[in-house]
Amino acid sequence: MKTLGHWIGGKPVESASGSFGPVYNPATGAQPAQVSLASVEEVDAAVAAAKDAYADWSQSSLARRTAFLFKYRELLDARRDEIAALITAEHGKVHSDALGEVARGMEIVELACGIPEKLKGELSTQVSTRVDVSSIRQAVGVVAGITPFNFPAMVPMWMFPLAIACGNTFILKPSEKDPSASYRLAEIAAEAGLPDGVLNVVNGDKVAVDRLLSHPDVAAVSFVGSTPIAKYIQAEATANGKRVQALGGAKNHMMVLPDADLDHAADNAINAAYGSAGERCMAVSVVVAVGDTGDALVSKIAERAARLRIGPGDDPASEMGPLITREHRDKVVSYVTGAAAQGAEVVVDGTGFSVEGHESGFFTGVSLLDKVKPGMAAYDDEIFGPVLCVVRAETYDEAIALINGSKWGNGTAIFTRDGGAARRFQLEVEAGMVGVNVPIPVPVGYHSFGGWKQSLFGDLHIYGNDGVRFYTRGKVVTTRWPDPSDSAGINLGFPSNS
Repeated sequence: MKTLGHWIGGKPVESASGSFGPVYNPATGAQPAQVSLASVEEVDAAVAAAKDAYADWSQSSLARRTAFLFKYRELLDARRDEIAALITAEHGKVHSDALGEVARGMEIVELACGIPEKLKGELSTQVSTRVDVSSIRQAVGVVAGITPFNFPAMVPMWMFPLAIACGNTFILKPSEKDPSASYRLAEIAAEAGLPDGVLNVVNGDKVAVDRLLSHPDVAAVSFVGSTPIAKYIQAEATANGKRVQALGGAKNHMMVLPDADLDHAADNAINAAYGSAGERCMAVSVVVAVGDTGDALVSKIAERAARLRIGPGDDPASEMGPLITREHRDKVVSYVTGAAAQGAEVVVDGTGFSVEGHESGFFTGVSLLDKVKPGMAAYDDEIFGPVLCVVRAETYDEAIALINGSKWGNGTAIFTRDGGAARRFQLEVEAGMVGVNVPIPVPVGYHSFGGWKQSLFGDLHIYGNDGVRFYTRGKVVTTRWPDPSDSAGINLGFPSNS
């Protein structure tokens, strides 16, 4: 059985902790590998390597950093299929979805390639007699990223390329469920010329997380995951004097107004609810059907759901793969089996689904629940699986109140032909990312990603300009120099910068 260790100080490190976690192939249920779970001492070794590297890397020129990033982007582009295959093997998502994940992660590498523009300071001259004031931004030090299983390549790339571009060194603690993609990203970074210790990967569980949160040499922590863990990360890290950006869970609503193109809305509801088996924080998990749209919209969604092809992610015919673990699959199924008892109508029942030849895989079919209401478990909880709930609302005002009443505020969308309604929605809805006829409004790399309410803990969103602010600290310099008329001396040399 393959054992995956750590990447510390620019080289692979076999774990000495003696603790391991299973790595499954979700399509077959088999366990082809195990991952080392780091001890406190191994986390400390990674922090020490990052701290040693910081002294040189933080003082490196922007030209040196961007040269690495351009080379890194080139190598990632050449290895898209390889990285996607690792994602499919351990996460289960179909290969095309995995390729899309790599592409979206590379957007942040491309953003980081332009870091000289992002780090330009400001200057005010003659604020007082012979006094100038400038503002600059500098790296914060050793930073850590704790990332989830659902995007094992993209979410790490949301963090470390920008952090490194800003002059920090980085420790990545990926999900122990599918660690190979993150490890491969570090290997490729070394191949691109990144100095030893600038990027480290420590595999582990709560032991590793807690040590990163308490270690005095870790200055900042980025996290993406569930809301309960995001709360914990923020509380523990801030108590130890660290800056934190912790992105939590979601229950994303998609409002469909009576004037919307229902075929278009149904297509997008299918894509947004069932893509990546619903295991994404920006999945649409609730459709709010306004007015008389409900029956027709539910019928169209159900018709499309019946045609979805579910199978192993490495099968080109598959449109949706399995869930990450057997336990998670069973939890998702429990929401569907319990929905009817709570008053919902199970229009499409995906429970009991299996794939011929892959009966031990962690598969479930897609499910569609109608007439769902707040207070039902399927509505209140983040299911994180291929279950779409439909809620009926008589009016726009009722629908917006429903959405804004959610404890989460990650993403939301409205489908309509009415520009006035769309404009009102984008101003009134309480969520950090809004789509207008776009079901999954994940921002492009140069705009920041993040929600409101229980979907974000910390002040700054991830990547984009907020990412640069998070991975740097501001400094203001006030300068007074004597006027040249106060100086004497002759110098006939050609003026130069030195």
